[in-house]
Amino acid sequence: MDEKSATRDRILQAAMARIKHYGYGKTTMAEIAADCDMSPGNIYRFFEAKIDIAEAMARKHYAAQQAELSAIARKKDIPPDVRLREIFFKRMRDSYTLFEENAKILEVAEVIDRERPLFANEHLAAERVFLSALLEEGAEAGLFAFGDFNFFAEMLQSATVKFAIPQLISHLTLPKLERELAGVLDLLLKGLYARGAEVETARTAKEKVVA
Repeated sequence: MDEKSATRDRILQAAMARIKHYGYGKTTMAEIAADCDMSPGNIYRFFEAKIDIAEAMARKHYAAQQAELSAIARKKDIPPDVRLREIFFKRMRDSYTLFEENAKILEVAEVIDRERPLFANEHLAAERVFLSALLEEGAEAGLFAFGDFNFFAEMLQSATVKFAIPQLISHLTLPKLERELAGVLDLLLKGLYARGAEVETARTAKEKVVA
């Protein structure tokens, strides 16, 4: 890591620590700079505004998340439909835990959604890459129907948007959210399965993921 990248990373770590404690709205660029032993003017060499720091924080988080979910999508020893369930359950559980343990970080998600609306579209497009590949693999194995796999992936995302950052939409407990997600995925997968596909083994494996 070069010096500039190391400094950017130090700024992001300082911003995360301060926002976790005080919240996004009550955190200033000057305070973040002070936490990094930098002058207020110097921090603007790396980030033009506080929203840019927030977006960089979000990008770092989602890059790590996508790497983990993509790794699940590539688990060839697990049936494709079970992998799909595991992806959506992990995404929801990790997100729920993050914001339950760090409630003030939710402000970052809210401000990015409001001020950088294209960010979510970019993230979803990256997620569709491994989702559509997994759907295609399932179709080639005779489990899923053939079709426009990118469209199928997009509809899976649309139908499960409530579970991406649950606290932005509802105040349900995790067990209740898990029950809802299980039901939604049951309905979605019924529409994806190829006619006559054998799914009993996958359903049994699904119970292990939900448990």
